[in-house]
Amino acid sequence: MSHKKRTCKLTKRLAEDMLIRNMAEATIDAYTYHVRKFADFIEKPLGQATCEDVRTFQLHLIQERKLAYGSFNQAVCALRFYYRHTQPMPWPVTMVPFGKRPKKLPTVLGRQEVDQLIQCTANLKHRTFLMTLYSAGLRFSEAANLRIHDIDSKRMMIRVANGKGNKERLVPLSPRLLKELRLYWLKYKPTDFLFPGKKPGKPYADTTIRKAMKDAGVKAGIKRRIYPHVLRHSYATGLLEAGVDLLTISKLLGHASFITTMVYLHCRREHLHSVPSPLDWLPVKQLPTYTPPQENGEQDDSDKKS
Repeated sequence: MSHKKRTCKLTKRLAEDMLIRNMAEATIDAYTYHVRKFADFIEKPLGQATCEDVRTFQLHLIQERKLAYGSFNQAVCALRFYYRHTQPMPWPVTMVPFGKRPKKLPTVLGRQEVDQLIQCTANLKHRTFLMTLYSAGLRFSEAANLRIHDIDSKRMMIRVANGKGNKERLVPLSPRLLKELRLYWLKYKPTDFLFPGKKPGKPYADTTIRKAMKDAGVKAGIKRRIYPHVLRHSYATGLLEAGVDLLTISKLLGHASFITTMVYLHCRREHLHSVPSPLDWLPVKQLPTYTPPQENGEQDDSDKKS
């Protein structure tokens, strides 16, 4: 059996192992992709791979392919899963290290910026999609996979059935969004997916909305790089600034861990503006620019020279 056929057979088994565990289709596609890339890199059967082979592959991903943190760790997860479940190895899988996550604050738009972004989005479908992302704090995949029956106008709730980890949740349906969705439906008449893609039976494409946001951002005068997930960050920060507690926001966002939601504490303006600077606590006489008052009409040296 050729190396290529052997790899296809093993990645097929990997996909089946993930399917048994009810893992998401996108995750299955990503893991099988990374394992195939690893097999091509080592140029030998996956069952003969060593921990040193994995280490060399990781260096290849960083130094030559220059993968971002998320893609790099996704490849690590794929190899860990493969060698733990599909083809267990004699060397400890835990020896394969993850990359250190860079600690970056999320990009957040203010309410006025979001309003300008929406107003500068001329296409009705694009505009309604952006409003759906922002009003419910949805991930792109969650909004793209919404079905008509997920919009419950009687209870004013949105059923998010395609959440991360295949978890379902309910989020409030904004009255303004409901009005916009009705106008959108009258024009486009979707029958299954709320936001169908160009191909029948396929959801909205990520590239389409990214380009629409980029064009609208330029028209709105927004200098920062914006993408669909920015509206989710802006939703969470907006709720926090409005006084909604972190636990409620965590549930609305569908976070598995409450700790994940705490990053938005660093983005809250009211919280940051209320923190004083230690400089303001210094006595006036200790400031470098302090000039003591002159007594008996005396002038300082600079006045005498002039």
